[in-house]
Amino acid sequence: MLKLPRFKAAAVQASPVYLNASATAEKAASLVREAAANGAKLVAFPEVFVPGYPYWNWITDPVTGSAWFEKLAKASVLVPGPEVEIVCKAARDTGCHVVLGVNERSPVSLGAIYNTLVFIGPDGALLGKHRKLVPTWAEKLTWTGGDGSSLRVYDTEIGRLGGLACGENTNTLARFALLGQGELVHVGSYISLPVAPPDYDMAEAIKLRAIAHSFEGKIFTIVSCSTVSVEIIAAMETVVPDARARLQRKSSAFSGIIGPDGRVVGDPLIDDEGIVYADIDLERCIQPKQMHDIVGHYNRFDIFDLRVNRRPQTPLGLTEAEAVAGQEQAGFSSIPGRSE
Repeated sequence: MLKLPRFKAAAVQASPVYLNASATAEKAASLVREAAANGAKLVAFPEVFVPGYPYWNWITDPVTGSAWFEKLAKASVLVPGPEVEIVCKAARDTGCHVVLGVNERSPVSLGAIYNTLVFIGPDGALLGKHRKLVPTWAEKLTWTGGDGSSLRVYDTEIGRLGGLACGENTNTLARFALLGQGELVHVGSYISLPVAPPDYDMAEAIKLRAIAHSFEGKIFTIVSCSTVSVEIIAAMETVVPDARARLQRKSSAFSGIIGPDGRVVGDPLIDDEGIVYADIDLERCIQPKQMHDIVGHYNRFDIFDLRVNRRPQTPLGLTEAEAVAGQEQAGFSSIPGRSE
C-alpha cells in the first residue's frame, strides 16, 4: 500500500555574512541545528546564501562592478569543498535534508561563477547540485549559465525533491522537467531585490511564482528568500551614495510554504529574518491530481514532446587516454613524437 511521507519543513529567511563564505557556512550550520531542534527534516536556504548576492550589478556600471566581481570570485566556493562540508556536517549531525544556495567557483575558470543549489542528504552526503540555467537580467554580469545535467529530482525519504533558483521558477519548461521526474517537494530559493522597478512588488511576485508551481504540479513548494542586512547596505554605500535608499524598500522578501492547492501553509515571513515552519503531508498531493495531473492523465504526450539534454557542457572533451591506449595497441610508445 502506498504510504507517503509526512514531515516538517523549514524555510530560512536570512542574510549572509557578506562575502565571507566560511562565516556564512557556519551561520547556515547554526540555522540547520536550530530548525532541527524545532522538528524540521528539510531546511531550505536562499539563493546564493554563501557568500551573498551581487547587488552591485543593479546599482552601478559594469566597469565599477568589476572590482566587486573579483571579490565575489575569490569568496565563492567549490562543490564539494570545505565550506559546503560545514553545512554537510550539520545535516549529518541533525539528520536533516538541506538545500543550500551558493556561489560556486568553477574548478577550471577564474571567470566563471555558478548560481548553484546544493542538495544534501540527512547523512551529510551530497545528493547533487543544480546550476541556475539562465542568470536574470543584470545577473548576467556575474554568473555563468548551467546546463541540463543538473535538472534533476532526488528520491529521498521525505519525497521526491527538486529545486530552482529565483527567476528560473518562471521557466515553464524547467519546472515541467522537474514535475515530469515525479517532483513532490520543490525548493524555490530567492534573494530580496528592493532595487526592482517602483511598481514591482517583489514579495508578491515570489509568492505568485510559488503558488503557480504548486497549483500546476499539485505539489508542495518551500520558498526561502534572503534579506538585505545593514552590512550589505554599508558595503554597497561604498559603490554608490544612494545605496541605502535603493536597498531598504519594503515588501522585497517572501519566505513561506505553499500547499498543492496553491494556498500558503502556516504563516509566511515578509522582509524580516527568521525561519518559517510548516507540516508537510504528501498525501495531500493525491486528490488534486485527480483533476489536473499535467504529468499524467491531464496531458497529451502524443502532441507535446519535451526533451532535456542532460549532457554536461564542458570547455573541452579529453580523449588522451583513448589515444594513448590506441598507440600502445599499435605498438607505439606513449611518449609523443617517439616510437619503438
